[in-house]
Amino acid sequence: MNPRFEEVKTEASAAITEADLRSVYTGIIHEDGRHEYYFGNDTEEAAELREAAAIQLGMLLRVLADRSDSSVDELTTLAAERAEQMELR
Repeated sequence: MNPRFEEVKTEASAAITEADLRSVYTGIIHEDGRHEYYFGNDTEEAAELREAAAIQLGMLLRVLADRSDSSVDELTTLAAERAEQMELR
């Protein structure tokens, strides 16, 4: 297990309670394979929603590329394939 994982979970829990958030996304993968996600934005405008989502996706892809020795393009392709396969509630 990654020794920093518990610290990251604690940091994330504290960060999502801040009052000045505009957008929140949390994706959870359980050991049994269940997926959960929480996605909320303080806007109803489609353009602002797309921009917030694009920023969040970009941050995740950048971190994953840096830590997994994969390119952003490789991860983007894989993520698009998985997104098409997912049945989200």
